[in-house]
Amino acid sequence: MTETILKRWDRELVIAGVAVLFLLPLFGIPPKIYLTLTIAGLAMGMLLFLVASGVSIILGLMDVLNFAHGALFAWGAYVGFSTFKFLERWVQADSVLLNFGAFAAAIVCAMAVVAVLGMVLERVLVRRVYGNHLFQILITFGATIVLVEMIRVIWGPNDDVMAVPLTFQGNWDVFDVIIDRYRIICILIGALVFGVVQLVLKKTKLGLIVRAGVENRDMVQAMGHNIFLLFTGVFAVGAGLAALGGLAMSIFSLQVYPDMGSTYLLFAFIVVIIGGLGSVTGSLVGALIVGLSYNYVAYLVPWAAAGVNIIIMIIILLIRPKGLFTAGK
Repeated sequence: MTETILKRWDRELVIAGVAVLFLLPLFGIPPKIYLTLTIAGLAMGMLLFLVASGVSIILGLMDVLNFAHGALFAWGAYVGFSTFKFLERWVQADSVLLNFGAFAAAIVCAMAVVAVLGMVLERVLVRRVYGNHLFQILITFGATIVLVEMIRVIWGPNDDVMAVPLTFQGNWDVFDVIIDRYRIICILIGALVFGVVQLVLKKTKLGLIVRAGVENRDMVQAMGHNIFLLFTGVFAVGAGLAALGGLAMSIFSLQVYPDMGSTYLLFAFIVVIIGGLGSVTGSLVGALIVGLSYNYVAYLVPWAAAGVNIIIMIIILLIRPKGLFTAGK
């Protein structure tokens, strides 16, 4: 009986748990600071979602452990860095239109270049080790080393300062609550990406095939769809999302460096494990949990901030071993 009730109200219980986690810090944090921390946490969560959604889609649909995702993330940041250098006048112009034009160009260039890299990676390396997680880990880890060394050869081994379009700089003061402009842009980008991915997955024939592939790969192939072409496309999309995350995160942190992907890959896997493998909605919820809890705990108990997400992940795994949401949701 209890199990039936839990299954029936499964989604509502998850939402209620997230809402409690969201509101609980109000007991220990003044409202204005709470709002500032919440916006910072939402922005961080959306940035992590951009990285984790690609990991989740590739792992959920293709059953591939892609440890090269962090290197693709760094490539996205560096391609965006070069685009900003090329369009330096647009980046520094006192014009909203030119600033957003430079940002849009950086997004297109980063996602296109890294998507092609992802396709090459899938066709040359990953396709040979489908179904073998140990070889996938080894071969994608090796690809990470190659891709990071290529960054050092092309852009140099040192850290670089990432340019920020003029419009993205500064803060808004809303009723004495300081709101960083770029954090709002990150929240909007994350919400837009989530909406587009959900639209494609749930409202298009391609999305139907992808979701069917999550449930039963052999059935999709038996129906005449080229599963390998589909996998290449999915891998390219996942790589493109990693590039978008890398570009957005590099502007947020104001720097690019060759090993930056490894820093955020751990967070991405924590998000995917919390949200559930192959679930885009789960990745969003997991990313928001990680982003919000990190900011709240960093304010209340600074020494525990680094470990709070590991603790949350362990608790969720004990209660729901497959994560908060099921694959394809």
